[in-house]
Amino acid sequence: MTQSSNFLEACKYIVGGVNSPVRSFKGLDLNPIFIDYGHGPYLFSTDCKQYLDFCLSWGSLILGHTHPVVIDAVKKVLLKGTSFGMPTVLETQMAKTICTIMPSIELIRFVNSGTEAVMTAIKLARAFTKREKILKFDGCYHGHYDPMLVSAGSGVSELPKANSSGIDIATISKTLSIPFNDIEALEKVIFENKSSLAALIIEPVPANMGVIIPKNGYLKAIRELTEKYKIVLIFDEVITGFRLGLNGAQGMFNIKPDLTCLGKIIGGGFPVGAVGGRKDIMLQLAPVGTVYQAGTLSGNPVAMAAGLATINYLKDNPDIYSRLEKIVKNFVDEWKLKFDLTINAIGSMFTIFYTQKPVENFFHSQTQDFDLFKNIFIKLIEKGIFLPPSMYETAFISTEHTKNDLDKLISLFSTFFKRKKIIHIRYTSMLQEQCGISEETVYTDALNVAELFDELCKKYSFRFGCGMFKVIINDKMQSLTSKLQDGDIVTFLPPIGGG
Repeated sequence: MTQSSNFLEACKYIVGGVNSPVRSFKGLDLNPIFIDYGHGPYLFSTDCKQYLDFCLSWGSLILGHTHPVVIDAVKKVLLKGTSFGMPTVLETQMAKTICTIMPSIELIRFVNSGTEAVMTAIKLARAFTKREKILKFDGCYHGHYDPMLVSAGSGVSELPKANSSGIDIATISKTLSIPFNDIEALEKVIFENKSSLAALIIEPVPANMGVIIPKNGYLKAIRELTEKYKIVLIFDEVITGFRLGLNGAQGMFNIKPDLTCLGKIIGGGFPVGAVGGRKDIMLQLAPVGTVYQAGTLSGNPVAMAAGLATINYLKDNPDIYSRLEKIVKNFVDEWKLKFDLTINAIGSMFTIFYTQKPVENFFHSQTQDFDLFKNIFIKLIEKGIFLPPSMYETAFISTEHTKNDLDKLISLFSTFFKRKKIIHIRYTSMLQEQCGISEETVYTDALNVAELFDELCKKYSFRFGCGMFKVIINDKMQSLTSKLQDGDIVTFLPPIGGG
């Protein structure tokens, strides 16, 4: 069957033809890709096409598809049974492993999804603090739990607005949302609601509006403010947990949250979620406490086996994280030399933003050029490259990816865009004093550097002489006869050390 016929058949029985909206490729003028199997860094579709996968089940598969360590662990468990609805030793082993690796987690409860983990964490925070309000951040996604489906837009909104129909206004009236990376908004909202805030929940590195890097000291400020006003700090590490390191984002940034939500990687490709944290908060859960949570498949042995195999492999091979980070860093460095589109990256995660401006929050992410994204996504699919089918999502690599895989991405983008020279002209202190030239960027249509200098001489009324400029093109010293193209970026930089 073709992808079109697969989709038409699915739409007869499944709402929208998919079981999660982003899989539908809505607005991209493409049918969803129906997958037959995966292996290593590749996906293989039902129409026998191969795709280099940078989505990896939305970050779940850090070891790639069908890693033998995971497959062997699952096979052994399957022979014993798929579900018992009773405790297993595997659950204890998994819990002990996570608690040992992540110091902030003293007790843990396994659930079936990241959404369920967040639901449980919010209830725990409210029960523990005897408060009701929750503070989140614009663009951070915490599953489809009603109080989390709130967008405040730009700045703090006094009137809550849901991102989904079917939600009672009273349910979201206790949820506040502010821009990420805005410390003034953070301080203001926490101070104004300090006696009523039960929890602050955050993706420490947001990955659902593309990768957003927290500003220096931002997470530390959040921890200090929540401790000061006795607000439960919840880190949603469903994506970053065991992705940015064995200790997740909290280890990378040296922040100890009160509660942590986990998912994806800890299931090794199977449905899973978990909430863990301080013992005094976790003991609010039934059967010890009065916060009720239950699930038939919670702690399912197949998911526990796959997740435990994955984590143990990562633990036994700690160099994995530095190797993946190096591959992504080299890719980002080369990207910045060749293309104008913004790219954010951390660890083994990256996002290409379809804008030339910095992206530090959800508002910035929303300024992207969707038509450009759509056109490039279609071209990449045609070339066998699968990036997430949304410009608000994050791309990932696995242990099965190599530098060559990311070089392919660079090579393809090079065919989509005409490369521009990045020309840095460093002027001398003498020229700065004589002509008042200051740091600026121009887009030139000059034929070469010498012609550009002629233009500068006229603009600043000086005569070009030796030693006034140093010309660096794409990080290399160049001669005055270096050719320029229309649209090349020319940046004037101030002198170094007065000279």
